[in-house]
Amino acid sequence: MTRPRIFQRSPALLGIVALANVGGVIAYLPLLTLLLPIKVERLSGEARIGLFTATVVAGAIAASLSNILFGWLSDRSMARGRGRRGWVAVGLVATAISYGGLAVASTPLALVAAVVGFQAAVNMLLSPMMAIMAEEVPDAQKGVGGGLLALGNPVASGVSALLVGQVLLSETARFALLPIIVAACTLPLLLPRRQDIVADGAGGDAMPPGRRDLVVAGVARLLLQIAGVVTQTYLLYYFESITSPVEHGLLPTRIGHLLILAFLIPLPLALLLGRLSDLTRRRKPALLLAALVAAAGLVGMALARTWSIGAAAFTVYAMGSSVFVALHAGVAMLLLPDPRHRGRDLGLLNLANTLPSLLGPPLAWLLATPRDFAGVMLVLAGLTASGGLAMLAVTTRR
Repeated sequence: MTRPRIFQRSPALLGIVALANVGGVIAYLPLLTLLLPIKVERLSGEARIGLFTATVVAGAIAASLSNILFGWLSDRSMARGRGRRGWVAVGLVATAISYGGLAVASTPLALVAAVVGFQAAVNMLLSPMMAIMAEEVPDAQKGVGGGLLALGNPVASGVSALLVGQVLLSETARFALLPIIVAACTLPLLLPRRQDIVADGAGGDAMPPGRRDLVVAGVARLLLQIAGVVTQTYLLYYFESITSPVEHGLLPTRIGHLLILAFLIPLPLALLLGRLSDLTRRRKPALLLAALVAAAGLVGMALARTWSIGAAAFTVYAMGSSVFVALHAGVAMLLLPDPRHRGRDLGLLNLANTLPSLLGPPLAWLLATPRDFAGVMLVLAGLTASGGLAMLAVTTRR
């Protein structure tokens, strides 16, 4: 049986894709993990968990709808021969404008509205970007490509630490610097490339993936991402609950440094496992192991009563979670059932990233207090382990 010609991409493409993903993560991670919690705490004090929950839930609704919308619109642009990069460029501009709205928000209601606008703008950037990655990274390199996506969190965490650590920077300056950094990372992806993508190893007997597998993979990621939402968005408040009040002023800088370390450690492991999964086509064992490691870290966070133990447990959690999310991204791109609707289907799959922002904050509100996060961490550990087990039901046909 004759196999189609496979166009091999140069390593430069993977680098451009990885850099663009770094920019996408920088667009939201520093805001959601440190800048927004700090602003919420300044506006509402002891009522911070309630206001923060409202901003996260409202933003998640906007993110869910806009990611699907802009994925679908980029599909239509592809069908008309115009490509998706125009949407990425518009999203980049809209994200920069939305940071201005966040900077000037001075009341709780204004802040919630600014977060909604930001989520719509940043998903205009991210949705077509992920579809470009799914189209232009060959199937035989999607494991490595997924591993490279793990680079986004440590770099974005480093940006967070630098922004918070520079005490001379005002809040407005921090919000102004972020879109500049995002643009620098994203612009190389906007350069036009030849559209000569052919699915690697796609012979005449290849079976297209079914929607069932994509749904199961989405549910598995959703279970993992509920923990991701709670640990990232409430991380400052979690560490305030296990440290003395005299340490609280040092926590933003400490957390920034911790995030760099916690997300940098898994990077070589994600790349190694991604490459092995490309070679062996056995991706599920690594995903299950990563989920179990993440669950163990969450149990450690529930039991921690000091900064050092909590930080070590969070590092274990982040290692497992980062590897799972990176490898899962590569698997999900292999499960897309219809090339004509990659943007829309990735937008639907992105509900596994945005719905947790609707589920996680209410869970934290019900089970956590400003002084105790143990109960919610144990529940998150159970959900995380369940997500890893769910991936065993996925049939990866290619």
